[in-house]
Amino acid sequence: MDIRQLRCLVEIVDSGTFTDAAIELGISQAAVSRNLLALERELGVRLLHRTSRSLTPTTAGVRVLARARHILAEIDELVTEATSGHTRLRVGHAWSAFGSRTREFQRQWAAEHPGVELQLIRTNTATGGLAEGLCDLAVVRSQLEVRRFGHVLLTQERRYGVLPADDPLARKRALTLDQLRDRTLVIDRRTGSTTVDLWPADARPKIELTHDVDDWLAAISSGRCVGVTPQATTTQYRRDGVVYRPLRDAPPVDVHLIWHREDPHPAAQPAVDLLIALYRESTSPSR
Repeated sequence: MDIRQLRCLVEIVDSGTFTDAAIELGISQAAVSRNLLALERELGVRLLHRTSRSLTPTTAGVRVLARARHILAEIDELVTEATSGHTRLRVGHAWSAFGSRTREFQRQWAAEHPGVELQLIRTNTATGGLAEGLCDLAVVRSQLEVRRFGHVLLTQERRYGVLPADDPLARKRALTLDQLRDRTLVIDRRTGSTTVDLWPADARPKIELTHDVDDWLAAISSGRCVGVTPQATTTQYRRDGVVYRPLRDAPPVDVHLIWHREDPHPAAQPAVDLLIALYRESTSPSR
């Protein structure tokens, strides 16, 4: 059995005749017939009812046809994946991409690089999907050993306390870490930037674990938990029942771009350059 035989079966059914199938496939009618017969011999079943006026799948043919379509679609997707590397740039992130700069990055990229589609991919892994092959470039805020990748520090983001909207502390303009120590803190140990090490060993909050930003927000809005997060989350995830307040005494979070050091995507460097420019522009004294 080979791919040509499956393509012949599908095209015969779709076209309705051996002649039309041959035209669509660019081969002879005899080759179409040989491929179908070879497939039927291989499977040991008849796939088509053939009369002088019609072609219809047998019961076995219906099952094989459905499977053949699935296999061919998978093969076509594999070919697209292998050949579209230069026409698509996948940028991974665990939670909040580039915060308030996300939209401007998308717009400027589309204007300056119309031939390379930009895809933002959210995936809950420590490397934003880079190590897993899900993206070509990733933004990370977790405590990751970035030196094993090509990398650049984009910025440092301020940390914010995240509270239920009806929490008494929500009335304050800013918070301290000490004000949160008696609460239950919801964190993501895999991709999050928050750990109990922000507090002294003898004054650490209780911990509840999560693995998804939506579940994290739900735990906070329910009133049972509080959170700590980088600034980008405050613009990317606004939610009824949740408020963000800056933390006065928390250290900032490093925001890195990472990419494969060996064989980087051809569009990785232009993306890095654009993001560096966007971050530099938004933090310049004149703004």
